[in-house]
Amino acid sequence: MCLICDRIDLITKNQNPYFVKELETGYVVIGDHQHFLGYTLFLSKKHVSELHYLDKDSQIQHLSDMALASEAVATAFEAKKMNIESLGNGDAHLHWHLFPRKAGDLGNHGMSGKGPVWWLPHTEMYSEEKLITTEQLLVLKEKLLKAFDQLES
Repeated sequence: MCLICDRIDLITKNQNPYFVKELETGYVVIGDHQHFLGYTLFLSKKHVSELHYLDKDSQIQHLSDMALASEAVATAFEAKKMNIESLGNGDAHLHWHLFPRKAGDLGNHGMSGKGPVWWLPHTEMYSEEKLITTEQLLVLKEKLLKAFDQLES
């Protein structure tokens, strides 16, 4: 079974603590590791590996939902720039990585700290010290829900 499908199953059973909000075509969840504070994912409700496998209407709605999620993340976490990626090399289920970026957030990596999140060594981005705590998770979820409320009103 698919790891993302497993996480969605937990959402539908109200057992996924990272779940923030359901949109028409997917679920917004806070990322497990928070090197980039506010790192969020948007998980497609449909198990497809690529955006182009959705019918045209679903593609348009999915991209609209993802854009709303991205705007909410940018608003909630005061991003100076958003990095949005759909890779699927590890988990072949359509999902988006939403990284709110701030000046210098790569530290000494890259030129002047500017560049894609993937310039950060994998061991640093996903280190144990970057795992989100229960307290942090509650704060991030509250901020993100507040941003969604502002954008949807």
